Amino acid sequence: MHIEFRHLRTIKAIHDTGGLARAADQLNITQSALSHQIKGIEDQAGVDLFVRRSKPLRLSAAGKKLLAAAEKILPQVAALEAEFAGLVQGRSGRLHIAIECHACFEWLLPVLEAFRKAWPEVDVDIRPGLAFEALPALRREDVDLVISSDPETIEGIEFTPLFDYEPVFVASAQNPLAAKEVIEAEDFRGQTLITYPVDRARLDVFSELLTPARVEPAALRQVELTAVILMLVASNRGVSVLPDWVVRQLRKSSDYVTRRITEGGLSKRLYAATREDDTTRPYMAHFVRLARSEAVKLQRS
Repeated sequence: MHIEFRHLRTIKAIHDTGGLARAADQLNITQSALSHQIKGIEDQAGVDLFVRRSKPLRLSAAGKKLLAAAEKILPQVAALEAEFAGLVQGRSGRLHIAIECHACFEWLLPVLEAFRKAWPEVDVDIRPGLAFEALPALRREDVDLVISSDPETIEGIEFTPLFDYEPVFVASAQNPLAAKEVIEAEDFRGQTLITYPVDRARLDVFSELLTPARVEPAALRQVELTAVILMLVASNRGVSVLPDWVVRQLRKSSDYVTRRITEGGLSKRLYAATREDDTTRPYMAHFVRLARSEAVKLQRS
């Protein structure tokens, strides 16, 4: 037996309208064509779908089974058609984000809240990109966007600049380095450096300062949460280097000092990595605009 979507729509229309003539009008076909279609289904199935000579027209037991299938399947098909139409028109889609940056949640969550309101039909999720290889996952389409400060040349992947930031030195007000106006690489030799649990090649303080200067801190302590890093720093158990948007509020606290690293300061850029085919999607472009505007607000506060 070969059942088509039009057969399901037919059985539902007849049930909903209560007669062949009204069902034919709803389906925009002639009553003769509708009767022919019903006979074709019954011939294939070998059963009657309706109780003949009943007014109003009633479904047989077999007809009720076909109606149940129609009521289950047709809404799923309609939802799928609407989803595909949304994709074509750019209203809906998926934005699963991997973050290669512990501190990024500070500005990303307000961005996603604004994005959610603007694009309610886009499925949004966040995955910490430190637990897996984020860029290969992007190529496999496991995620749709990677927040990264380390652009690479990868076929099919585009890195869109979001904003520049400055890695800033943070220490307890009781630390001897609090007396310095500017922090240099050599100042880290006698310090416990508190960092996120990331390979040192991906940490700004190493890639931009310590490794080129061939300086090794006295000890390295890795901590998962920004709040815990700041608590340890305030207790003078070590020093840290964090993005400027993280330390902006510490300037008002007597427990901390924040200092520029080197006279010229350090500078890094954050990127949104996407598949080239996805970069121009309307919701993707809007996410990038929101990310940039939120970063400006954070850095001015």
